Amino acid sequence: MANIRLIKGRIKSAKNIAQITKAMELVSAAKMKKAQAQALAGKLYAQKIFEMVVVLASRTISAKHPLLQKPKHLAGRRLVILISSNKGLCGGLNTNLFRFFSQHYHASKNFDAVTAGKKGASFLSHFGGSLKADFSNSSSFVAEVPAITELVTREYTAGLYDGVDLIYNEFVNVVKQVPKRKTILPLTVESLETPVEEHGDFLIEPSIDEVFESLLPHYLENQIRDAALQAEASEHSARMVAMRNATDNALSLVDDLTLVYNKARQEKITYEITDMITASMTVSV
Repeated sequence: MANIRLIKGRIKSAKNIAQITKAMELVSAAKMKKAQAQALAGKLYAQKIFEMVVVLASRTISAKHPLLQKPKHLAGRRLVILISSNKGLCGGLNTNLFRFFSQHYHASKNFDAVTAGKKGASFLSHFGGSLKADFSNSSSFVAEVPAITELVTREYTAGLYDGVDLIYNEFVNVVKQVPKRKTILPLTVESLETPVEEHGDFLIEPSIDEVFESLLPHYLENQIRDAALQAEASEHSARMVAMRNATDNALSLVDDLTLVYNKARQEKITYEITDMITASMTVSV
């Protein structure tokens, strides 16, 4: 016969877990709404400025702009900015991101990494590669964007890398987040996922080079900020869904345990009645 007290304790534990996960779901939902609005508001702008800068880069002389020059003596050494989460309990979000990272960089460890997120820093400590800098102490990675931009600009213009990649989770919708790799330096037409629609020639004043010189630093900061916003929205969405599933599973477990508890309780009552009848018959005899 099942231990009724043990089953009752498991039911209580499952109910407590359901209360905790439900509270975490509500917190994540509140954070997700704000992060989702910011991510969607800036996504289109980030894509358009990316396309514009790439098109302008093809019309200017790369020698005039340090961020467009690609060192020839480096054998494909890259600077990778990996944006993950600081905390877990967000389903397979980080696992899928790290698997995606491994697919692109597993064959060669010829890269240095800049991480934003404790999970990413922990992953790289086991994966290999050099950790250049870690920006995981802040609760919001968006606040670290200027510092990351300054680091990327300094390291790339010093000729230490021949490319800079962003690896992050792109927010598609509440239930779908997709790992993405985006090359932000050097700027080439091949970097575009889809060809830019041509609208004919246009006039740029005072000149393409001057506009481009002012636009480049803003472009870099904008791309990194957009990736941070996308990753933040993805994290809160994934955690909300994961906590909702955990709550549903806990409540389902409560229902199953309740059936087992009732069955065990009925068995106990049956045995007690049987004992009473047996005792009564013995006394009568």
